[in-house]
Amino acid sequence: MVLFGSIVNVILIILGTLIGRFLNNIPERMKETVMYGIGLAVAAIGIQMTFESTQILIVIISIVIGALIGEWMDLDGKINQLGQYLESKLPSKKEGPGIAQGFVTATLIFVVGSMAIIGAIDSGLRSDHDVLIMKGVLDGFTSIILSSTLGIGVAFSAAPVFIYQAIITLFSTQISRYVPDELLQFFISEMTATGGLMIVGIGLNLIGITKMRVANFIPGIFVVGVVVTIVHYLF
Repeated sequence: MVLFGSIVNVILIILGTLIGRFLNNIPERMKETVMYGIGLAVAAIGIQMTFESTQILIVIISIVIGALIGEWMDLDGKINQLGQYLESKLPSKKEGPGIAQGFVTATLIFVVGSMAIIGAIDSGLRSDHDVLIMKGVLDGFTSIILSSTLGIGVAFSAAPVFIYQAIITLFSTQISRYVPDELLQFFISEMTATGGLMIVGIGLNLIGITKMRVANFIPGIFVVGVVVTIVHYLF
């Protein structure tokens, strides 16, 4: 089954979230401290990913243009509306920070990075699911930690993770045929760095230092693809 790796990945995300929900019943003061700890860890992960960039100017351009597009589309507002709708359909109306925050935080952490792309391509070209299964194990443990404070919204990240990885897997033959390996590696490094900067923003939000509308930066991921292609062929 060509999508086996992605299916295992999303199952482990959901299982991790359910396990994390059992850890939710901890004292409020302890939960607040854990939230700060997660925020620091998330920010550290983002900073580490940002250093993947070989041309930081591409990251800056992508973030700025992505922010303009995201604000124009009001992605953050739409995602929060979706989160509120889902909350209204759940038995428990209170989900801590809210479904939207858990959804955006987990989605960016699970989607951005080289393992998602390389693993999905390996699944499509060679039916080798090892990378995605390994990623699934890591995502599962991360889901436990995130859902213990951010709630059930973490589980909803399984949907975009599956769609993203499935598309890459199904089109992996065309990607390997038409996208030079040098360009692909260039894109992966700059996309990882750009996403890492967004993850830093999420970490700062979790700590309470800022209140950035991080979801509005998401179009920057697609801008990276355009910018690196231009740079690759023109320079």
